[in-house]
Amino acid sequence: MNQKQKELRFLVDVGVSKKVEQWLLKNEYNMKAVRDIDPRMDDAKILNIAVSENRMIITMDKDFGELVYNSGLAHCGVLLLRLEDAVADEKVVVMEKILTEHSDKLLNNFCVFQNGRLRIKREVKGQVIHFTERNR
Repeated sequence: MNQKQKELRFLVDVGVSKKVEQWLLKNEYNMKAVRDIDPRMDDAKILNIAVSENRMIITMDKDFGELVYNSGLAHCGVLLLRLEDAVADEKVVVMEKILTEHSDKLLNNFCVFQNGRLRIKREVKGQVIHFTERNR
């Protein structure tokens, strides 16, 4: 694990999968699971906890885009996995690839993984800059 990976702290939303949570812990990532705190927690509360603990949210819930962009709420980064039909093992493979190849670009950014691509929306002085990384 490189230094950038060690700096990452995650709050994993309920829908992601227990296997992803276990993989993160096994690989020594600093991770908390929403299912262990309150599985029925609403998204705004998840976002508040993530900000207060400087954690990036890993989720499959598109509502976080609404919270971050339309409501303008603060965040420490969101990784939205658009893997609706994926089984838990596939999600683990995707997470491993994202963290191995892109960990230096995730923190404080809104990231979406869909159709084999990672899109990262980075805010720089009030401007949103978009760039896409294709997973190889």
